[in-house]
Amino acid sequence: MIRSALFLARKDLICLFREWGTWLWAVLMPIVFFYFIGSVTGNMSGQASAETVGLTVGENAGFLADEFVRGLESAGYKVARVAAGDLARYNRRIVIPANFSESVLGGKESTISFSRTGNGLDADYDEIRVKRVAYSVLADLIAANKRAGKATPETFREVQAIPRILKLEARPAGARQTIPVGFQQSVPGTMVQFILLVMFTTGGITLHQERTHGILRRLASSPMPRSAVVLGKGLSRLAIGLMQISFAMIAGAFLFKVDWGPHLVMVLLVLIVYAALAALAGMLLANFAKSEGQLIAIGVILSNILAAIGGCWWPIEITPEWAQKASLMIPTGWAMGAMHKLVSFGDSPLSVLPHLMALAAAAFCAAWLISRSFRFQ
Repeated sequence: MIRSALFLARKDLICLFREWGTWLWAVLMPIVFFYFIGSVTGNMSGQASAETVGLTVGENAGFLADEFVRGLESAGYKVARVAAGDLARYNRRIVIPANFSESVLGGKESTISFSRTGNGLDADYDEIRVKRVAYSVLADLIAANKRAGKATPETFREVQAIPRILKLEARPAGARQTIPVGFQQSVPGTMVQFILLVMFTTGGITLHQERTHGILRRLASSPMPRSAVVLGKGLSRLAIGLMQISFAMIAGAFLFKVDWGPHLVMVLLVLIVYAALAALAGMLLANFAKSEGQLIAIGVILSNILAAIGGCWWPIEITPEWAQKASLMIPTGWAMGAMHKLVSFGDSPLSVLPHLMALAAAAFCAAWLISRSFRFQ
């Protein structure tokens, strides 16, 4: 039986590769969605590139401006010094006026301007960080004046070298969970969605066409057992899913700089079981659909609904509680939950065993159902 199934899977795979739709939806369109969704969500909280600050420094700003910039870098910002006309390209914008050091040392009021695109908690956090830098420079200035009578770059260094009497020690209460955004979210999410979409459409349509054109009836009259036909059809579609996984992970790593985390073996295992479930679900849909149009409509709508609820389009962690609970009941939610734990949150492989077992159990049920109900005509 195994030899017959492998023979059928190989021939079936050749036929699937000849379909232009296989290459379009399994290879080309995911890349487009990787870029589009990743770019749209790239400005959400958590992107390292969003830590850049556009800085314009006026003429003769002096050493206090340099101290302020050094404080921004210590606070975790990447400072890009640009001309005033280019400042609008940045989400975070700071302007240090001309003659800044001279004005401050002379006792004149001088204002550092900070503006930011957007609002909310991230904007409040940025404001706190920038104010903290400004107050730190002011505190060092007061200490330098008191120590040497006049603040200079040298006295600033002396003040900063003084051991601090009061020290705050802070430790995290647990592992920090940084919600994935940008390409770190869009590449795994789009991959999970398109595996399901391709299995429902391309995988299901070809099987429906073979039944309609009598190809499956000819297979039924051959010496090949029924189980070999079902296994062969399932293996060929699983191979398409594995191709999607390989291409998406390689493209994600090299084109979009996605970090797949330290537990790559478990990530692959979860995706393989998910692809097997998707392949079997596509065969079930083709088995019960009455027409090709019905199959396409159900496949596209169902795959998009499962992708939205399962957290493929956006991090499920930012959705309402009811949506997070709903994601725990569907395969896309199990797959994305496991991906987030392994890739983004740094959890151990044991933490995703419930997700893996749920996917495996669903795949087993789907395999049993298709083996009992597979139609040759």
